[in-house]
Amino acid sequence: MTGCKTLPEHGARVNRRPCFPAKFCAYNAVFSSWNNDMEMKPVLTAEDVQKVLHAADAHARTQQWGVSIAVVDEGGHLLSFTRRDGASAFTADIAIAKARTAAIAKRETKVFEGIVNNGRPAFLSIGVDGLLEGGVPLVYEGYVVGAVGVSGVRSDQDAEVANAGAQVLANA
Repeated sequence: MTGCKTLPEHGARVNRRPCFPAKFCAYNAVFSSWNNDMEMKPVLTAEDVQKVLHAADAHARTQQWGVSIAVVDEGGHLLSFTRRDGASAFTADIAIAKARTAAIAKRETKVFEGIVNNGRPAFLSIGVDGLLEGGVPLVYEGYVVGAVGVSGVRSDQDAEVANAGAQVLANA
């Protein structure tokens, strides 16, 4: 695609300008200076998502934990999900909510659980699900590109599994 670049060290696509066929080059000429001023950022690829999910799942397997694991993009939209054997159906919605909250808030959901536990129960009225520990943002080159959420064991163990998945991008 014209104008798109793959970062060799990660494989993330970064849009440099609108990707149009050559017949739309007049459009590109009109907006080329505008697009050069835009901030560029990495995004999750399908391969990245599978690596995160696999790493989290492998950690849960070694601990023999029946958990649900969700990976979302930076807007909190579900990209991949798995429910391990032994995880209750209820954990599916919670894992997705934790991942969504971590992505949109750009911070671990542990922060929100701490707010509530430290005397601000009114914080629960904000209308956001997933305020329990176990949602971890996926950060690459300083950008939150998504999040992973886990549910099924104690909250600190959920976070342990989520962090195992998040480490894949942190070490990339």
